[in-house]
Amino acid sequence: MTSATTRAARAQRGIETEGRSPEELRELVSHWGAELELAPAEDIIEWAAATFGERFCITSSMGDAVLAHLAAKVVPGVDVVFLDTGYHFVETLGTRDAVEATMDVNLITITPRQSVAEQDATEGKDLFRTDPDRCCFLRKVQPLQESLAGYDAWATGLRRAETHHRIIAPVIGWDAKKQKVKVSPIARWSDEQVDRYVAENGVLVNPLVYDGYPSIGCFPCTRRVAPGEDARSGRWAGTGKTECGIHA
Repeated sequence: MTSATTRAARAQRGIETEGRSPEELRELVSHWGAELELAPAEDIIEWAAATFGERFCITSSMGDAVLAHLAAKVVPGVDVVFLDTGYHFVETLGTRDAVEATMDVNLITITPRQSVAEQDATEGKDLFRTDPDRCCFLRKVQPLQESLAGYDAWATGLRRAETHHRIIAPVIGWDAKKQKVKVSPIARWSDEQVDRYVAENGVLVNPLVYDGYPSIGCFPCTRRVAPGEDARSGRWAGTGKTECGIHA
C-alpha cells in the first residue's frame, strides 16, 4: 500500500481527526512514563490503546512477531505498520505476509516516495553504498515520519538489551523529532525473555534469525554475525554506522 493510499485509508476510518497537542502528549509522557516503567508489556499496550484509540499503532521490522503478537492479544485489529524499503530480504517480506495471515491485526505496508530505480536515477546508483545515512533517511526515516502523521503514539519493539545506544530507552517516552509518544512495551525484556515468549507462544520468527542474522535490515547492508560478535555488528558493517535514524 502506498503512503498516499495509507493516508486515504486512515482518513476514511476517521483516524485523521485532530489529535492531542504536543503539550498534552508530553504531559502524558511525564505522568505515565514513571507509572508504567515496571508494568508488564500487555499493560503498557493496553494503556496506549485506551489512551490514544485509533491514533495508536505499532511498528514492526519483522525480525520477529513478538510485539505484533502481544498487541493482537490486547488490542485485536490494531494497526501494524511495516516499512517496505524496497531492499528487504524475501524472508522478511514472507514474515510480514505470515503475520497478516495468522494474526488479528490491520497490517499496513508503507513505502518510500521513490522506488529503488527512481532513487538510483535521482541520487545515483547504490546510494546505500555511497551515502548510507542519506539512503536510510529516504527509505526509512522520511516514509515512517509521514506514515505516522495520523497517529499520536506509536509502539516499537526497541529493547535496552540490544545495544548500548538503547540502554536508556524509556518504556513511555517523547519522540521530539516526530512530536509523538513513543511506546516501547518490551524495552526491559532480555534476550532470554524474548526467546521464552517465542517458544511458549509459538510466535513467528524471521527464518534469517536462525541463519546467523540476529538483527535484520536491508539486504545490501546486513551480513551474518559470527559467534561471539555483537548482535547488531552485521548492520552497516565496517562503516561505523549503528542506527538508521528512526530511533536516533
